[in-house]
Amino acid sequence: MEQRKIEIYEYLKILIITVTIIVSIFIVSTAFVNRNKESEIINVTGLGSKDFESDLIVWSGSFYRLNTDIKKAYEELYSDQKAIIEFLKEKDVAQNEYVLSSVTINKEYESVTDKENNQRQVFKGYRLQQKVTIESTDINKIESVSREITDLINKGVEFYSNEPEYYYTKLSELKMELIESATNNARERAEAIAEKSGSKLGKLKYANMGVVQILGRNSNEDYSWDGIYNTNTRLKTATITMKLQFGIK
Repeated sequence: MEQRKIEIYEYLKILIITVTIIVSIFIVSTAFVNRNKESEIINVTGLGSKDFESDLIVWSGSFYRLNTDIKKAYEELYSDQKAIIEFLKEKDVAQNEYVLSSVTINKEYESVTDKENNQRQVFKGYRLQQKVTIESTDINKIESVSREITDLINKGVEFYSNEPEYYYTKLSELKMELIESATNNARERAEAIAEKSGSKLGKLKYANMGVVQILGRNSNEDYSWDGIYNTNTRLKTATITMKLQFGIK
């Protein structure tokens, strides 16, 4: 009887060891298969793009007077300044929309050659210059003002106008929209690739965001590695890329 118990005990011991080995092999093999699947990845690049219109315009210009008498130069420049302020007032440009810079003063010389062909510098006068900068959300109004500076020139003001610059004040919100759009675009591409290969998309393993590129709409401007911000045109297109890496399951 005692011998029979020993045989049963040994049999159960061998059975337990066998089952344990089989289960261990199954777990290891399953983990190996899953690990191989996780090692398979899909790399995709998504693009986010949006057309938008600038909501801020900045326009500037400068005027100057040249006179050998610095006091008279100041008087003439002040007269021009009053004419410019009156011009802006007539065009409904509010005082809080423009800023006049401080006056810069430089001595100006010219080279002259005498009869002996010797050159020397002759004092022409004091050059006093001032800049006016307009910043407004009323783009149509300021564009119109920038095209009507001949009114100032006709009044004797030597005014030099710069090209208007166009900006967008909601860039942070725009960037978030672009990131979401580019991410969704990349995921859709990855899902299509996985489906075609008979797999399912796994977890996101890696993400890398590109720089925002803001170009003139329908322009032939080139992208820049550190991003570009077009300020020359009112209508713009913003783009961003997202590089994503997914596992496969």
